[in-house]
Amino acid sequence: MKNKSVGLLIIGLAIVIGVIVFLFNNALTTIVDTSCSHGPSCSMYGTIKTQTYIGIALIGVIVIIGIVLLFAKEETKIVTKTIKEKRKKLDLSGLEGKEKEAVKLIQENNNAMFQADLMEKLNLGKVGLTRLLDKLEAKQFIERKRRGMNNIVVLKSQ
Repeated sequence: MKNKSVGLLIIGLAIVIGVIVFLFNNALTTIVDTSCSHGPSCSMYGTIKTQTYIGIALIGVIVIIGIVLLFAKEETKIVTKTIKEKRKKLDLSGLEGKEKEAVKLIQENNNAMFQADLMEKLNLGKVGLTRLLDKLEAKQFIERKRRGMNNIVVLKSQ
């Protein structure tokens, strides 16, 4: 929600609370009038005044919070870079056709991919893929990490 909407909502709640306090105080005054035999000098009237002041003070604080939110500036959001923007950082100009294709596939898979999956998607054999990955590793684009019986190909941050 925006600050303005929240501010209006809080001010609305303060008004509702104010109506409840007013009705409650009227009911208490009626009860004290009928039950207290001392008249206006009855100590229960002092309690009603204290409760009224506390209620008004709380409502005032809530209204002030609502007004502050109503007129406060909106916070600017810090936008994190999307995957596409991160892809733009890599300079693929020095790469050949299959090398570019391999780097783009790895980028699309959150910058990491199993070597077997890469081999399947590039339609290369084991030897061809190994040579391709050796070239990319020499050019500092990727690194291979051993995971059990598989290799994971990870893009290096440039």
